[in-house]
Amino acid sequence: MKRQLATRELTSEGPRRVVPEKTPRRSVTINLAESPLAWLHARGHLPERLFDAGEHLRADYERAQLSPSVTMRWDPVRAKSTGPDRGLSPSEKQIAARARFDGAMAAAGKGLEDILWRVVCACESLPDAEKSLGWPVRSGKLVLRIALERVADFYRIR
Repeated sequence: MKRQLATRELTSEGPRRVVPEKTPRRSVTINLAESPLAWLHARGHLPERLFDAGEHLRADYERAQLSPSVTMRWDPVRAKSTGPDRGLSPSEKQIAARARFDGAMAAAGKGLEDILWRVVCACESLPDAEKSLGWPVRSGKLVLRIALERVADFYRIR
């Protein structure tokens, strides 16, 4: 880091210290908890319908407990619940979420499920997903939109 040194200037009132102006600094705030899908939605690249479809898919992915687990789970067993899985045991809820997730991925179609899983479920950024799939730059957003359209149709989101 460069250090700016003050200089002395002689005036009629006597010596005066002059400090050169510093260049203005910019600060950027990044929310690390924000998903790539939320980032696209917040900047107007995804409409509400597609964002909701992606959130439904991620919720089913999490409910089905498909992500890797490192330690034993100590989640409390909840007796009452609301929603589409009401009245099901925890195991049955997990199985139902897995069936919905598999159905949504199948609805997306072959070739679209890889970008969908990477961005929505694994929270990989679009440039990283494009690079790992060997796709051209800026092609992932279009393919992701097509996949999310199909997932929105599967979840019947209007």
